[in-house]
Amino acid sequence: MDHALNAALDGQKLGEVPIGCVIIDENKNILSLTHNKVTADNDPTAHAEILAIREACSKIQASRLVNCSLYVTLEPCLMCASAISRAKIKRLFYGADDNKYGSINGSINFFQSNICNHIPEIYDNICKDKCENIINNFFKDKR
Repeated sequence: MDHALNAALDGQKLGEVPIGCVIIDENKNILSLTHNKVTADNDPTAHAEILAIREACSKIQASRLVNCSLYVTLEPCLMCASAISRAKIKRLFYGADDNKYGSINGSINFFQSNICNHIPEIYDNICKDKCENIINNFFKDKR
């Protein structure tokens, strides 16, 4: 999660909402390390998780990340949870809950819905305080 936290801070320096993501393979090799690029790319789908999945799939030349783990600093939104499911990621680790847009402990539980075809192992509250502080301070400074 430390890598994802550092990526979030890198994104924050660029004016992005500070969310970082890292995907590792079964041997703990980093396949991708990203942060949000919504503002920089003028792309509402450029969430850290989406970018990390694209990069990791490209790196291993596969459309599935079956034995991989994804670490992200904020609970994934519905779009990202769906991509995680579609990529068949084995384990999902996330830091802070997102009560508004989160799709696991937030307003929806995508992985418990009947439209979800793959459910990763889910581990929440990883480095929760650090993850919450980064995102809360970002929005506090914006106000």
